[in-house]
Amino acid sequence: MRQQDVQMGYYNRRVPTGVPDLDAIVKGGLPEGSVVLLLGEIGSGQHEFVYTSAYALATVREKPFLAESLLGSFCDIDAIPDNICYVTFSRSRHDIMREIATSFNKHFHDILSKKLRFKDLSSHYYKKSLVPPSWTGEDNGGSLFSGTPKENVLEALINYLDQAPKQSMIIIDSLTDLVVNENIEISDLVSILRGIQRASKHWGGIVYIILTQDIMDKQNQQKVVDSVDGVLHFEWSHFHKSSKRLRYMYVEKFMNVLPYLDERKLARFPTMVSANRGMTVVNMDRY
Repeated sequence: MRQQDVQMGYYNRRVPTGVPDLDAIVKGGLPEGSVVLLLGEIGSGQHEFVYTSAYALATVREKPFLAESLLGSFCDIDAIPDNICYVTFSRSRHDIMREIATSFNKHFHDILSKKLRFKDLSSHYYKKSLVPPSWTGEDNGGSLFSGTPKENVLEALINYLDQAPKQSMIIIDSLTDLVVNENIEISDLVSILRGIQRASKHWGGIVYIILTQDIMDKQNQQKVVDSVDGVLHFEWSHFHKSSKRLRYMYVEKFMNVLPYLDERKLARFPTMVSANRGMTVVNMDRY
């Protein structure tokens, strides 16, 4: 039935985000087959969101009896992706796993070290740069720039996504790396995003793409926003005459999600990150 639903265009399944309070409001998660842009200020929660989501979904996939405690009662276990694929361009698996180990408890690190399927495209990303292969872990004992891959980074990304397992959660970390790369044209990048957005409806699962706010001009950023199904925006809020800061998340764009928020007059979700639970919604801000 699941394959038939996708072929017929009925995208009724919702992939849990791993943040139960959010999933409860949007009827179980985000529509299956969606490409979701995680846009925000540096450190405002994009990475914490995907780590939390990956941890919760991987744990429930391995131990279904934990579904309600980790994902809430709205969770559709059948919609949980079979695989979690993590694509990087400039960061190594070691770097990411160290970040997880120092930010969260041992359970996070243990489950994600087993379940995350890393694809490091750094050799393609640094192809035309001065960065030597030995710095990206691609040194094969030859000359300084020997072993350079024939594909450029966009071609490598396309080929990987085309071969990746269907019904997967795919995390692309990050679009920021591609935007600042002088060898990549924004028009090519936008075209690929539109292609991913179309193909994802046949892949199932869900695709998360991380982008730093204001790293590109407004016009090009809007082109990126227009190329995806939904945008979750993360930001820091500063308190007047106080050193306190609070992270917020809000839905900037998502046709199949916004109606549920409008019904309850919800605008922003104050969030916090803990070592034991990852990202959680503290309470709800209303208009």
